Amino acid sequence: MNLIPPLTQRAAAPPAAAPGARLGWLDALRGIAALIVALHHFDVLRMLPFGGVIWRNFDMGLFGVMLFFIVSGYIIPASLERRGDVRGFWIGRIFRIYPALIAAFVLSIMMLPAGDGSVALLRTGDNPASLVANGLMLQDLLGVINGMNVTWTLCYEMVFYFFVTALFTRGLHRHSGPIAVALAGVALAVGTAVGTQLVSAEIGSTRQLLLIVTPIVLVGLVCVLSGKRLLTGTGALLLAGVGLVLVTLNSRAPAFETWMIFATMFAGTVVYRAQHGQLARVPALLSCGFVVVAGVLVGWLYNHGEALERTWSAGWKAWSIAYLSAWVLFGVGFLLRGRRFPKALTWLGAISFSVYLLHIPLLRTVEPLVGIPPQPSSTLGRFAWTAIFLGVVLAVSHLMYRLVEMPMQRLGRRVQKAAERRWPQSVPTAPVTPAAPAEAAAALSGTSRN
Repeated sequence: MNLIPPLTQRAAAPPAAAPGARLGWLDALRGIAALIVALHHFDVLRMLPFGGVIWRNFDMGLFGVMLFFIVSGYIIPASLERRGDVRGFWIGRIFRIYPALIAAFVLSIMMLPAGDGSVALLRTGDNPASLVANGLMLQDLLGVINGMNVTWTLCYEMVFYFFVTALFTRGLHRHSGPIAVALAGVALAVGTAVGTQLVSAEIGSTRQLLLIVTPIVLVGLVCVLSGKRLLTGTGALLLAGVGLVLVTLNSRAPAFETWMIFATMFAGTVVYRAQHGQLARVPALLSCGFVVVAGVLVGWLYNHGEALERTWSAGWKAWSIAYLSAWVLFGVGFLLRGRRFPKALTWLGAISFSVYLLHIPLLRTVEPLVGIPPQPSSTLGRFAWTAIFLGVVLAVSHLMYRLVEMPMQRLGRRVQKAAERRWPQSVPTAPVTPAAPAEAAAALSGTSRN
């Protein structure tokens, strides 16, 4: 049985956008998302006259991460399908994410005292479990404290990679629309009926769960990195299977939020497929429309009471309006995709991953140096404190992007080439989908946040 779909004749590529506009809209969206998340954790709303009203009706953090998830859904499958190279995709992901993540952890542990709860890696009382779970980027699904507050989103990114890889190896990757609708339907139907972290509670030991999950994930990764057709397909199914069990039965977040995250990412994929002629526009609009409506409804139906402690939001309005707003901004960016964006925004998008990882540790480091808390009482003092915070975050993030992210992405490309020379693949490496504009190429080269 062929686990990889046969090569198809390459379709004519659509006209490419102007060079400066190719990734401008995606970079701009990533930059805005990272900035909003940073300002959310900076507690900027406390400095605004109507901040309390905004907080009750709009969750800045949820808005930022949902915008990130939409962009991930748009670009990640394209980066895999562009060449049909599963091993290359995973090598690229590893060198894109882990060096920056490790550097952020090292800097944070060096900068912050042991009692600071924003960085919990090696500070939980069970350091081996913390290292393994965070190393797998599945800690939020394994009942382990996130190494940094913001890294919970990376767990969902990782499982999305599992799902995308499995769908691709089975030739089901074009069914993004039905998948997105089904996941949103599950979110609507299940709501909070399924409890959180059920497997951890049943097993009664985080370490035992890790002993089960870790070998499966490692074997799966070795298989997808092997370049062998049968092993690649087997590994992809292992990864998707363990991911599905964890998100279904052991997520920290309530079920409606968990399933809406994946519905959102696959809806982002629907947009990509419709744009490049892989999916008709009407089904694409219906699929995305259903997901957006479901995202608003689940907030109204389920984001109450105890769920608020797990969604970290003020109420259903804050959740639903933020979710809808993320899609609105993505839609605006998509409509403007052929235009040039300000260099400041595209630069911010390039360093957005570092901004996302570093802003909380840097905030905790800078606060005592400038005598905060308490917050400045004057308008000028608030502006100055905000400018100091953003200036430090952007400067350090730029350095990490130049000194860590870019060199390691280049190393990742060299590793891909060396692996192909040393262990030639028995699976196709030519494009298996119609050639697309430069977004996909840039995603493989590491300009994507994710």
